[in-house]
Amino acid sequence: MELKGEQISLVQLAAVAFEGEAVCISPAARPRILASRKAIEQIVERDEVVYGVNTGFGKLSDVRISHGELRQLQLNLVRSHACGIGNPLSEAEVRAMMMLRANVLVLGFSGIRFDVIELLCEMLNRRVCPVVPEKGSVGASGDLAPLAHLALSLIGEGETFFEGQRLTSAEALRRARLTPVQLEAKEGLALLNGTQAMHAVGGLALLRAQRLAR
Repeated sequence: MELKGEQISLVQLAAVAFEGEAVCISPAARPRILASRKAIEQIVERDEVVYGVNTGFGKLSDVRISHGELRQLQLNLVRSHACGIGNPLSEAEVRAMMMLRANVLVLGFSGIRFDVIELLCEMLNRRVCPVVPEKGSVGASGDLAPLAHLALSLIGEGETFFEGQRLTSAEALRRARLTPVQLEAKEGLALLNGTQAMHAVGGLALLRAQRLAR
């Protein structure tokens, strides 16, 4: 299934979440993803002050982050928000979340590198499933905690399910022959700032309700 940034139907969601249908980035999306990333890189090169790129977050938005600390800023953001609790979401729910997040990122509005989205898709295709706790998000202000756990797996941290085992993410990626990414400027924010966890859980719940009603 090509991800184009367009609306995803419940049938498409189920195909990826339950049936393991493969996904890929639409070739038409590549230019806009690259252009979006170039815009972020130009901001960094020109040393412009832009929220979330070289500033703190929330009440710390007036704190300037030096060029040499931009990677650490994104890493800290992901680690600090990966604070969910409770049992893990089901594999289907996490796969739906991964697909929906990738579909948003291919729009080219987030400034994330093509390689990061590509890794997210490859994790889906090889059934590498991040461990995402079910509690910790209210959804309305962004599914920050669930998406942070997803982001942890991309960088080889946290825990991940692979081939029926709960492993460290680093080991799961190694077994799947995938290489974790190192987050660059703004990429942690790009991965976390969304509502795909509640859309995934809600979408699959609606799908089950429709099937029960038949």
